[in-house]
Amino acid sequence: MISCASRIVAFAVAIAAAVPVGFAQTPPEYSIEAIRFGTIPQFRVASLVVGADPAERIDLAVVIWLIRAGGRNVLFDTGYHRQTPGFDRFKTTDYIRPDEAVKIAGVTPAQITDVVISHVHWDHMGGLDLFPDATIWIQRAEYEYYMGQSWQPGQTRGADVEDLVTLLKRNAAGKVRLVDGDDREILPGIRAYTGARHTFASQYIRIAGTPSFVLASDNCYLYRNLETKSPIAQTFAETDRPANAAAFERMITLAGARERVVPGHDPRQFERFPTSGRIARIK
Repeated sequence: MISCASRIVAFAVAIAAAVPVGFAQTPPEYSIEAIRFGTIPQFRVASLVVGADPAERIDLAVVIWLIRAGGRNVLFDTGYHRQTPGFDRFKTTDYIRPDEAVKIAGVTPAQITDVVISHVHWDHMGGLDLFPDATIWIQRAEYEYYMGQSWQPGQTRGADVEDLVTLLKRNAAGKVRLVDGDDREILPGIRAYTGARHTFASQYIRIAGTPSFVLASDNCYLYRNLETKSPIAQTFAETDRPANAAAFERMITLAGARERVVPGHDPRQFERFPTSGRIARIK
């Protein structure tokens, strides 16, 4: 005789079997906004695009991206706010602190659930402490290299010590997730990719949806990099430039169209997408 409990279990299994595979994993339809928190005036284009005229200058946008759906407020990169050597050198104008910038989009810093760090440079990870409740997503190889080996003689540094201390403390608090390499889903519908090698293990992300978009961060500085297939001028090593250019083609494939790849610093994203003040509605 089948017990009542057994019947309940069997019924639950039958119901689960009737649900289409992947139904529970259907990702939400995210909104994506670029938030411009400042401008670096008259930046050398040759420092962004290999082969550009050394005399050419651009007013460079400094940007963070807010991705929202399904109860998550995800920030891709954090910007910067401390008086680092880079902050003083580049003299950001029209500046607003990144935690104030997200408020313009209707989100408080405490409501940021996740921060995805593309790479460790000060202008992309220097606002980590402004979002203390967020879980941090960073490539394992990026974390391990800049926490350790990069400080050994003859190695490439690139990370600010204060930022690394903040990252270490967040890890100690159980709020860091280390991403293990290329093509990894880190959140429902959001996948991380490597190989463009702006830094040791920089990452960019694809946000699935109708349509999908790729946010490149510094793995592709400008639309010009995509349009001319010219690699960024600042890869981890010069020998990484071919891989960087190849990554552009992959980004386009992942996004489904070149127009849906969003470069890290191009002010034209605030012309190509509907914009109000500091915010461009990408999707």
